Amino acid sequence: MASWNALSPSIVEYFEGEDFYRCGYCKNESGSRSHGMWAHSMTVQDYQDLIDRGWRRSGKYVYKPVMNQTCCPQYTIRCRPLQFQPSKSHKKVLKKMLKFLAKGEISKGNCGDEPMDSTMEDAVAGDFALINKLDIKCDLKTLSDDLKESLESEEKKKEKSSKKEESKELSHSQAIEEKLGSGEPSYSIKVPTVPKPGKGADLSKPPCRKAKEIRKERKRLKLMQQSPAGAFEGFQAQGQPPSLFPPKAKSNQPKSLEDLIFESLPENASHKLEVRLVPVSFEDPEFKSSFSQSFSLYVKYQVAAHQDPPDECGKTEFTRFLCSSPLEAENPPNGPECGFGSFHQQYWLDGKIVAVGVIDILPSCVSSVYLYYDPDYSFLSLGIYSALREIAFTRQLHEKTSQLSYYYMGFYIHSCPKMKYKGQYRPSDLLCPETYVWVPIEQCLPSLEKSKYCRFNQDLEAVDEGRSKDPDRMQVFYKKAIMPYGVYKKHQKDPSEEATVLQYASLVGQTCSERMLLFRN
Repeated sequence: MASWNALSPSIVEYFEGEDFYRCGYCKNESGSRSHGMWAHSMTVQDYQDLIDRGWRRSGKYVYKPVMNQTCCPQYTIRCRPLQFQPSKSHKKVLKKMLKFLAKGEISKGNCGDEPMDSTMEDAVAGDFALINKLDIKCDLKTLSDDLKESLESEEKKKEKSSKKEESKELSHSQAIEEKLGSGEPSYSIKVPTVPKPGKGADLSKPPCRKAKEIRKERKRLKLMQQSPAGAFEGFQAQGQPPSLFPPKAKSNQPKSLEDLIFESLPENASHKLEVRLVPVSFEDPEFKSSFSQSFSLYVKYQVAAHQDPPDECGKTEFTRFLCSSPLEAENPPNGPECGFGSFHQQYWLDGKIVAVGVIDILPSCVSSVYLYYDPDYSFLSLGIYSALREIAFTRQLHEKTSQLSYYYMGFYIHSCPKMKYKGQYRPSDLLCPETYVWVPIEQCLPSLEKSKYCRFNQDLEAVDEGRSKDPDRMQVFYKKAIMPYGVYKKHQKDPSEEATVLQYASLVGQTCSERMLLFRN
């Protein structure tokens, strides 16, 4: 992986200061605040490290909420799939899907389980001004021209070096030119599935036990009290297990998530569901051939969910938000068979796409980016169903790639009642916004009930271990050359430039600042 990273470094352009824009949660016209940068390209390891510091991507725009100032603090949340057990409501969704596939049954009264609420995507709608601003800030043509001039200058210098070194440097320069000269700003946020008001689980309490289980437990205790001492052991020694113990317990073992998802269907099943993983690349034949159908589904979803005029749901917006990713595809020997990068997980029902989950597969996690689906099938609770499929998919990838063991669900917003549903996928952790350590959500909830912004790490002496400790080692691309910040700052006379670059270093941390190239013009 090291050699791959050396060949293709991440290249980012940081936007100084903070962006103020309309909040999609509380509707404050200028209450949402974040830091942002445009990623011309990014390695999967760099993005993994960034999301572990509270960053998140929307298309090629990577942003980090200013947690102690933004109106609705957004805490990075991750689920631990290896310990995940589906809740009663999760099982209902999976059984509902199986009944529909097997017999075509549509559960009555369940169409409202997953209202097509526009809370999350309102944030996207409110960010068009931000996107337009990025279009102006990120002048890709000028940037590309500057790089071409840089590359021409570098090639003249290379003529004096050996042929072997010249070949290596040329490959490196060409990679940089391709990254910096492609793409355009975009900004998108995943549409959540929202539980009915009043039906959300109380996350501060342990899961409820079934009445049937409680009755069985009482019966066991009663029988044990009535039986003479040693009777149970005697039965076991004779090979005659008591009726309420091992056999019952074994037969009543809860079904795993995979058992519920992949339960066998009859040969004459009414419907056929197929889930396909497709790389986000127009060079991939499957992605290219399904693009038109996927785009049509996106338009149908936007019109139904947000009453957007169809002419405002163009291919340009769709491509920016959902088909444009800065992540470089990587296929290391120890990685998953599908490789790392950005993908569309397409749900094909009877030969047509009914839902698309946009995901990033990273060294330590599957990161959920976005979901859009056919509103005609909202009765299947496709948001919840797709999240459960993605958790199961993470478990599958873990079998081959042991370090890949988490499922990132984006941001948890406790101050927004409709965004609390993510906390129901347990066990899960929230990221401390000050020390960037993971804390079980149960430990965070009492603090969040008192204040919308919280430091979750209870060790008051703990600091951000990944903070920028030596800014001079930061890598900068400036005037046709890659140089450490220690050299770059000698060319600068503007004091505001130093403040901007140091702010960037503090936000991305020491490790990323040394690996990624910060473009300055």
